[in-house]
Amino acid sequence: MPSHPKPSHPKPSHTKPSHSLAAGLVLAFAAALACPAQAADTAPAKTLTAFASEAALQAFFKRYADEQRAREEAAAKARAKAMANAAPAGEPMYSVAPGMAPPSPIPMPAYAPPPSPPSPSAPAAPSASAKAAGESVTNTQTAGVDEGGIVKVHGQHLVMLRRGKLFTVDIGKGRLKPVSSIDAFAPGTDPSGSWFDEMLISGDTVAVIGYSYRRGGTEIGLFDIDRAGQLRYRATYHMRSNDYYSSRNYASRQIGSKLIFYTPLYLRPGQSDPLSKFPALRKWRPDATPADFERIAPATRIYRTDDPIEPHARLALHTVTVCDLAAREMKCEASAVLGPQGRVFYVSGESVYVWAAPGRQAEGGRSGAGLFRIPLDGGAPSALKVAGAPVDQFSFLESGDGHLNVLVRAQGGGEGMWRAERGSGEVALMRVPLKSFSDGRDSAPAHSYRALPNADRYGVQNRYVGAYLLYGSSARHVNSPPDAPRHALHAVRWDGAGEAQTLSMPHAVERIEAMGADAVVIGSRTGDLHFSSIKLGRVAELAYRYVRGNAAQSEARSHGFFYKSERADDGIVGLPITHDGRAGNAGGYGPAASLLYLRNKRLRLDELGSLLSQPSKTDDGCRASCVDWYGNARPLFLQGRVFALMGYELVEGKVRGERLSETRRISYAPATMAIAR
Repeated sequence: MPSHPKPSHPKPSHTKPSHSLAAGLVLAFAAALACPAQAADTAPAKTLTAFASEAALQAFFKRYADEQRAREEAAAKARAKAMANAAPAGEPMYSVAPGMAPPSPIPMPAYAPPPSPPSPSAPAAPSASAKAAGESVTNTQTAGVDEGGIVKVHGQHLVMLRRGKLFTVDIGKGRLKPVSSIDAFAPGTDPSGSWFDEMLISGDTVAVIGYSYRRGGTEIGLFDIDRAGQLRYRATYHMRSNDYYSSRNYASRQIGSKLIFYTPLYLRPGQSDPLSKFPALRKWRPDATPADFERIAPATRIYRTDDPIEPHARLALHTVTVCDLAAREMKCEASAVLGPQGRVFYVSGESVYVWAAPGRQAEGGRSGAGLFRIPLDGGAPSALKVAGAPVDQFSFLESGDGHLNVLVRAQGGGEGMWRAERGSGEVALMRVPLKSFSDGRDSAPAHSYRALPNADRYGVQNRYVGAYLLYGSSARHVNSPPDAPRHALHAVRWDGAGEAQTLSMPHAVERIEAMGADAVVIGSRTGDLHFSSIKLGRVAELAYRYVRGNAAQSEARSHGFFYKSERADDGIVGLPITHDGRAGNAGGYGPAASLLYLRNKRLRLDELGSLLSQPSKTDDGCRASCVDWYGNARPLFLQGRVFALMGYELVEGKVRGERLSETRRISYAPATMAIAR
């Protein structure tokens, strides 16, 4: 996919859903976090084989280009013949891996739950080192795996990334005071065409991750931060990649001092010197040239399966890069797998999974794709041929019982740009033992897919909470029976126990989040914003609903939400909202009017209050990243205090009894850096 700037006004597609099945076998990077006690049980049976040498890699690309040219005409004839012999309208057509039993002509392969399902295991609790790192302000998917975001904590300081700059605010000992500000890019660099969207902190190092359309690749800016909150630029590194942007996922993760990236590199047959496009890193300097790049993924760390390259498929080098932030001079190593361009990736504590799917069905009924499990320790990846495509990273759960669970739909285009919002076809839960991953020749067996109720093709949300997988969407499925609910939340135990449930919802399903051991589902209806608490016990059931009139979410990303648990069945929900009943640009990307806080008491939700935004009209002189693609508002709970980050404002509130009220606010805008009140 050629690099191109993010559009200024992204518009979601509201096309009618399709119910056709074209399940594709798919490639994915994977490496899974396994507890030490599980290591022997979850080790793959076999692993992929790397290219033996640079010469072997070069020979592969020459053969790839030659085959593409030679097969172009034959592929066109085959497609014409296939269309002439197509099945009659209404008859499903299936794609099955060689040696894999075809699914029954209903949603996905027939499934029988195990006779004695194991007790469900929730994701692992945060490690001691993760707990020692301090309070988190990031709504992460996996405990112990931090995600790149726009606000982090360093000691007694909040660190914010906004509109091409880094800022710090002192919150120690009851204070609320701006301290420092610095450009998020290298001195002397032209930042135009660059987007700095994600930030992580390791020790006294702040890492800013961005993408430059001008220079073409990922940029990693390193900054030192001291105990006083002062920032100092250290270095910038450029890493070859294509655009990794996703409307739902984040490109970077952090485990300890390891900075982890997933980045795609799209390859074309016949391009001159394809290896010159392979993963490489250079340290920035004013006179830097392409010759300064040093390969970080040699041929002996490039892998592929036995699948033939399809004549019309775009090939991607799915790359996982691990950098050490503990060293002053950043060192990075990468592993990569060749596969189709469509991708969804998920990170669990010791690995990355990448599910890569082609844009179209392959010749001979094959999909030409698979699921890869790539260890973060540099070990060889393993793989499975699979069917369907996940919605997004939240479709994955590596469970504590040594299995990978993935919600899949028959069709999907990965999560690049706004593709995660679209998809169609039957729905299934794929559940496979981690030790079943192999050298890419094996397929996930038909009985690994459990057919589930369908969801609408646009805007599907899914989340694992405790023993349950929950999913739903903002619209009724086109093929739903006349008596089916207008909006539905589907709940299924991922371990195979019990039947799938469908709960009739009084509102759209636009966000699903954990709320302690239970869940909250948030969505709009006729200009109001609804919060429904879901009790997750022996069965899932709707417990309580709170309605905020004339409101909508202003943030669609997962980091816009935070739940602060205070006791087992008590806590506070925080969410940015707008007050006119309309979601922000692209269904949740507009400025927040306020941060809404709700009290959860045994699943009863009541409003504590709101902290309102009063945006400044001062020109901040923005030079880069001047659209808040990752949002600009976050609910923050730190040191027993409640904050609302909204643009350049940081507002503090205090809970007195059952009401939250504002106590003070500051502006940390670069033009003033002054306390507003």
